[in-house]
Amino acid sequence: MLFFKKKASVSAEPMDLDAVMKKFDRESNTRIWEGKPKIVVNCILAIFALFCIYVTFFATWLDAIRLSSFMGSIVLIGYLIYPARKGTQKVNSIPWYDILLMVVGSGSFFYYTFDAMTVIQQGNKFEMHQIIIGIIGILCLLELCRRCVGIPIIVVASAFIIYALAFGLTNPDMWRRIEGLVGKLFYTTTSGILSTPVNTCSKYIAIFIIFGAFLERTGIADFFIKISNSIVGGFSGGPAKVAVVASALEGMVSGSSVANTVGSGSVTIPLMKKTGYKPEFAAAAEASASTGGQIMPPIMGAAAFLMAENIGVPYSNIVVRAILPACLYFLGVFIAVHLEAKKEGLRGLTKEELPRFLPLLKQSYLLLPLILLIALVGSGSRSIAYAAAIAIVAAIVVGLFNKENRITPKRIWEALAAGGQGMITVAVACGVAGIIAGTITMTGLATMLINGILALAGDKIIIALFLTMLTCIVLGMGVPTTANYCIMAATCAPILIKMGVPDLAAHFFVFYFGIVADLTPPVALAAYAGAAIAQANPMKTAFTATKLAIGAFIVPYVFALNPAMLFIDTTVWEVILICVTSCVGIFGVSASLEGYFLHNMSWYERILSAIGGLLLIYPGLVTDLVGLGLIAVVLVAQLLTKKKFAALNA
Repeated sequence: MLFFKKKASVSAEPMDLDAVMKKFDRESNTRIWEGKPKIVVNCILAIFALFCIYVTFFATWLDAIRLSSFMGSIVLIGYLIYPARKGTQKVNSIPWYDILLMVVGSGSFFYYTFDAMTVIQQGNKFEMHQIIIGIIGILCLLELCRRCVGIPIIVVASAFIIYALAFGLTNPDMWRRIEGLVGKLFYTTTSGILSTPVNTCSKYIAIFIIFGAFLERTGIADFFIKISNSIVGGFSGGPAKVAVVASALEGMVSGSSVANTVGSGSVTIPLMKKTGYKPEFAAAAEASASTGGQIMPPIMGAAAFLMAENIGVPYSNIVVRAILPACLYFLGVFIAVHLEAKKEGLRGLTKEELPRFLPLLKQSYLLLPLILLIALVGSGSRSIAYAAAIAIVAAIVVGLFNKENRITPKRIWEALAAGGQGMITVAVACGVAGIIAGTITMTGLATMLINGILALAGDKIIIALFLTMLTCIVLGMGVPTTANYCIMAATCAPILIKMGVPDLAAHFFVFYFGIVADLTPPVALAAYAGAAIAQANPMKTAFTATKLAIGAFIVPYVFALNPAMLFIDTTVWEVILICVTSCVGIFGVSASLEGYFLHNMSWYERILSAIGGLLLIYPGLVTDLVGLGLIAVVLVAQLLTKKKFAALNA
């Protein structure tokens, strides 16, 4: 999901960055519009954004009308923006077949919009022309998904559709099977394309995407990098720490792993290499930190909005419970880059290279829209959409005072156009995810999968968690987090719930492991994007990024086995204890993986540190005491050997 794309502020060739984005982020492979055609296209996109705002706040339409008109508009502008293949775009050109697909694809959804009452009154009986229209709409949506999202999700969706037609539906008449499938996937708002994912996208996600587009024009991304440089850039291995802090801050407003990696990585990766980090480590540090943007409150990724809708809790509830796991994730990456810097004896930036902190404070007003959003979402006094709308107004006001990026009517129009374009990929992914979830539900495949894993796991919840993790990672390779979460929420989350895991913890579990697929080989898009900037080995970068992001692989097991980490059924004292012990535990695990504590560690110190760290991360008095004991043993051993080395060198 992409709330906004950050622009590089220093020293990288724009064409190189553009090539990286186009290679690893399908959302960047757009048609080239210039001159008057570009103005027309931007007007269409801006009008669509205004349409979304109007529908969100003022329209009282039936869900069938609201959602079908939303998806019809998405298909129309989607074919206007995305070409059939990479590298074949001509300036101000759209081939006849794309115009045909645009017209018949959007027309299929608009047919449902204007004839919704007739379709609803028909119940489960459909005319032949209605089924043909539904098939055209589904196929055009799948083709648009191939263009702007990728092939893996198309393979998954197609496999489920084929399974439904061949085995899942029991009617002996193939036409009746097709009729039933199309009816469920295209002409309902309870399952299929227009179900919960698209409904959530149109109601909540769209307005946040527009907010991100406005926030970009205040210059906040560049401010995050500068303020991070000022705070931690001078410490040992400063540029890598800047990458972590800046990505954590940017993660508050962006949910795209690849865009985060390329945006801030264009600044931080060259600085890391200059400081002395190996190219693979520099790229991995940026990729692992940027991927964490999707789990960083208050916005997180699009899947977080879907999670709130699926579980039936306020979004503010999701945000609050995500704070500790997200902080532990970024703490783990920060500790890892710190230990690597100490091990390699790397310096920080010089005073001349660091931006001055006090002048930057004068730009702190740029944070006001974000602070206002957090306050409104956290208070729960207003709806999510209302909070985002107020934050948009605040971003416009803030932009009026920014001399470097002063907001103008033209830039407001550009922000609306960027917001309209930013919705395409998310909405398309949500629509196809609805197809997958709908076929799973229709065929009873979800029940079969649940029963199968329960039989395999028995009463061992750890086995169910491990199998769920593998499923999420495999399905998440090349599949957007939004779609991956929708699939896992329909299949694997119910398994964990049946095993006794609380609803919120189960959905967080599948959410986390859908995200880390962006770092996990062999399809680690964020890591590969970082490797391209660093000119590093892609596979080595991916494995290093996986090691740095170890917290994302450990923490979900903790809150699944003991939901106190998500502030479920716990006390203030327990939360404080969990924070302290988890921080020490993350340090122990990171030190073990880096092989460095106070100095290089022996093999048995690494083992003890890893075990102690894992025990500390898992909440519980006994595990905490044993974990602290093991970490203390490692610390004493390190101190003794350090004194021994000092005496020998004296």
